[in-house]
Amino acid sequence: MSAATPWGRWWYAPVPRARVAWLRLLAYGFLPVDMLLFTNSTLAHARLPEDLYQPVRLARWLHLPAPTPGAMYALLVVTLAAGLVAATGRIAPRLTGLVAACGYLWWVTISMSYGKVDHDHLALVVALFVLPTVGRARLGDPTPCEASGWSVRCVQVAVIAAYFLSAWAKIRIGGFPDWPNGSTVQWALSRRGTPLGRTLIDHPLPLKAGQWIMFVAELASPLLLFARGRPLYAGVAFFAGFHLVTYALLSIHFLPHAIWLLAFLPLERLPSLIGGLRRRRAEAPSPASAGKEPLPS
Repeated sequence: MSAATPWGRWWYAPVPRARVAWLRLLAYGFLPVDMLLFTNSTLAHARLPEDLYQPVRLARWLHLPAPTPGAMYALLVVTLAAGLVAATGRIAPRLTGLVAACGYLWWVTISMSYGKVDHDHLALVVALFVLPTVGRARLGDPTPCEASGWSVRCVQVAVIAAYFLSAWAKIRIGGFPDWPNGSTVQWALSRRGTPLGRTLIDHPLPLKAGQWIMFVAELASPLLLFARGRPLYAGVAFFAGFHLVTYALLSIHFLPHAIWLLAFLPLERLPSLIGGLRRRRAEAPSPASAGKEPLPS
């Protein structure tokens, strides 16, 4: 695809390298959290009988063998070590990033090959593969480049794909308008709702309204890929709020996915924003001196 075409200009719209540097810190900083907390089932699966291994399609394509404890512990160490080196951006960032990406893909594929497949890791996998392609990138580098733009756009598309395909799955499996008019959320609240969420079980109308809002928002999520300015920030805030409400009511966080909403924000402006806040705080009068007038000479 040529960068001179309309789609090419959209895919390769230059983005400052600093944004990629910030997103890399997010990816490699979150990697140990995910592997040790959210997908640590990989280590438990390695101790199960081999006949329980039901590889997902990608694992079958790659001919990934059933996990063993030794192999998975080695994979954990290599992946985290590669991510740590890649986070510095100093030593072969493309190579170390690729090692971390391949290692994590293997890890998460094993985690999902025992009957439960989570859809909240797509953006993390894509980010680990595309962000290293930019090469060296510093937090303070304002230089815009097409490689940075392409990698950030890929992460954004992965984020939106998870929302839109979730809506499509609701239509394909639950039917339309059966799913938004059904009682899925009410059932989920009765099954694993928090104390706050359980207070809503006997109020089906607000729950159905919430289902419609969720369904329409997921269908409309591709608009975020073309929004700019305040509409974009409002959309990001909406989906962030959606995840907060879901966690408050159901204790379901989708954190490996939700953090990548940051890919839509100008992270390269963070240093200047923080510096501005510090300057305003330093220039603000202290409470002790507020309201006092200088003494006459």
